[in-house]
Amino acid sequence: MAAAARPLVTVQLLEGDMATDSSPTVHLPDVMRASIRPDIVNFTHANISKNKRQPYAVSKKAGHQTSAESWGTGRAVSRIPRVPGGGTHRAGQGAFGNMCRGGRMFAPTKIWRRWHRKVNVNLKRYAIVSAIAASAVPSLVQARGHRIESVPELPLVVSDSVESVEKTSAALKVLKQIGAFPDAEKAKDSHAIRPGKGKMRNRRYINRKGPLIVYGTEGAKLVKAFRNIPGIDIVNVERLNLLKLAPGGHLGRFVIWTKSAFEKLDSIYGSFEKPSLKKKGYVLPRSKMVNADLSRIINSDEVQSVVRPIKRDVKRAPMKKNPLKNLNTLLKLNPYAKTARRMAVLAEAERVKAKKEKLDKKRKPITKEEAAAIKAAGKAWYQTMISDSDYTEFENFTKWLGVSQ
Repeated sequence: MAAAARPLVTVQLLEGDMATDSSPTVHLPDVMRASIRPDIVNFTHANISKNKRQPYAVSKKAGHQTSAESWGTGRAVSRIPRVPGGGTHRAGQGAFGNMCRGGRMFAPTKIWRRWHRKVNVNLKRYAIVSAIAASAVPSLVQARGHRIESVPELPLVVSDSVESVEKTSAALKVLKQIGAFPDAEKAKDSHAIRPGKGKMRNRRYINRKGPLIVYGTEGAKLVKAFRNIPGIDIVNVERLNLLKLAPGGHLGRFVIWTKSAFEKLDSIYGSFEKPSLKKKGYVLPRSKMVNADLSRIINSDEVQSVVRPIKRDVKRAPMKKNPLKNLNTLLKLNPYAKTARRMAVLAEAERVKAKKEKLDKKRKPITKEEAAAIKAAGKAWYQTMISDSDYTEFENFTKWLGVSQ
């Protein structure tokens, strides 16, 4: 998303300024129209904020300052090292282990942890540019919690006479004139004691963020005038800082620009075509899409006139049938299958019929004549066998056995 672009911004005049028929205006710098990337701002803020951390670690000796030894096995206690001696509660207690009272921690912290993070210069610049552009969008500023209902317009630019303000009382008057006092009042009223252990570590009080005042002249007196108002930050336009432009990594800080600072933005950050004068070879990041409203683009007459019409008739692929299980599908592939199957059925019927006839023939009761004939045939065969094995014809028998006398 990008800031809502207006060609001119009104400069808010203060009491004591030379009255003119109309308020002076300044050109809106291109940096205010840069693309707003919350992901880049959040990532960059998280990494930059790690660079002010100081190393910490537990003592190298912690948990090991005793001559404990394990009692070994056979005494019905665990094999953790135990404190020697007697006559005190400490004697016999487990030592060294991270599960023991007074033992070391698991994986003790070391000072050589990677505390700091390197962030690419172009990434930091992209984040700052996004934060500056977001400060010109009233909805984002309000979403961050700033009270800007009485502010005449965003971005809020005031005349350079504010840079000569020396007293805090005069600074409060300036805030009331431009409608920024409710936001400063909200920051002051939020002053409270921090919950948790930070109270013991020089972080006793917390309060919300108020306006950020950006001035353009080096050594301006307004720094001393505004610095004692709770929640208000002051920064030179040459040294804009992401930690102040997007505290907590959240876009939409309420920024009050002086006229000189606002006019310097073009030379510091350049434009989409012209590189920066202060940052070598730096050109503002250009959006991939001029208009990111996709639904509007798709539904436009230009696109809709060339796209293909909606396909109302949906042609779904039919389910493929298995020819081994579906006869019609099999006949499409092999028309002879029907004849082959019919022949197989007829052959099976013939086989069943022949088997039935054979069984019926065997199971049918026989007549007395047939039984007598069978019996006579059996007797004849038996007589033949007896005569063949008779010893009376010894020579024939020996020949039959193949034995020489």
